[in-house]
Amino acid sequence: MLSLGAAALLLLAAGGVLVFQGVAVVFALQMPRLDPAPVRPGAVRPRVSVIVAARNEETDLPACLDTLLAQDYPDLEITVVDGGSTDRTREIARARGPRVRLLEEPPLPPGWVGKNWACHLGAGVATGEYLLFTDADMRYHPAAVRRSVEWAESERADLVTLAPRIETVGFWEKVVLPFYTQMVLTYFRTPRVNRPRSRAAMANGQFTLVRRAGYTAGGGHARIRGAVLEDVRLAQEFRRAGRRLRVAWAPDLLATRMYRDRHEMFEGLLKNVHGLRFSAARQAGFLAALVGFFWLPLGLLPLGLVLHDPLVAGVGALLAAAIFTKHAAFAHGARGSALYGLLFPLAVGFYVVLVSASLLRGIAGRPLAWKGRTYPLDPGEGPADAARRG
Repeated sequence: MLSLGAAALLLLAAGGVLVFQGVAVVFALQMPRLDPAPVRPGAVRPRVSVIVAARNEETDLPACLDTLLAQDYPDLEITVVDGGSTDRTREIARARGPRVRLLEEPPLPPGWVGKNWACHLGAGVATGEYLLFTDADMRYHPAAVRRSVEWAESERADLVTLAPRIETVGFWEKVVLPFYTQMVLTYFRTPRVNRPRSRAAMANGQFTLVRRAGYTAGGGHARIRGAVLEDVRLAQEFRRAGRRLRVAWAPDLLATRMYRDRHEMFEGLLKNVHGLRFSAARQAGFLAALVGFFWLPLGLLPLGLVLHDPLVAGVGALLAAAIFTKHAAFAHGARGSALYGLLFPLAVGFYVVLVSASLLRGIAGRPLAWKGRTYPLDPGEGPADAARRG
């Protein structure tokens, strides 16, 4: 049996774990949702310039462009910025002309991350009052652009970002990506972005709509040229300038399949976890949190049974029930089977390997690789800025 002091510490630690686990649930419930709605006659329809950064996107780009071309928004221009693709990306964009403009990048300048360079070039030729930065793996409901502009106008927002429905096909996608969603909600305190006095700032580069005036005044992507998580950094710059941010979940307006296989998912999430400024202490702390908040609590029930200690076993049973229920709910909320949520210890293991790889690569000083390009570690961005998708 535990001593009185040990029992008090156990209960205190269990309470901390429950509070931490509950944060993602509370934030998920607080997220506003943007849904399709009928066209409102007489509503303001300022021009929107869509900028799609594309590099070797022949698999996803056709559906992306076709659903953009099917938007019910009357004043829409679409630019695909090709980043030196070696597949059929350029041919796919040209085939959708004349409503789709293809812009081929000049060579990537020193100090620039590829996507930032593409967004910068696309913004330079855009003529819209709003700029919509989006990814080639997105698919859009016909009302997606209209609804986001209506929301921006009604909220007087300078930046509107939407979270899509994440489609999961393979086993590891179904196991890992609901856990990834929890990480994003918790780290960025996502719904608090909508509070006017909040310091929380984040955006989703898959769909980020900005007013051109605010974007230009803040220096645009040129100001954050070396940031791997350009969407988060852009939102932070808007927040520092006192501009209004809005974020919403829009599963019926937007959909994406983020990664095609386990290797692509590993490299994409590694990019986000690692960033360009390496901190061994920070990554070690991340590892400790993963183990302490997700794995260790699951060991209490078997430990209590082995020790024949009803308090330890009871606390362990409570924690296990709460944690497994939470993860099953997130898996179900992602329109998958709740059974995959019961496999969340595997998702934690995936992240443990991910962060360990980041730690080892950082200690060795290895550059960051993404989309066939490598970027040396740089003091411009840190892994604390990196908890979101690639």
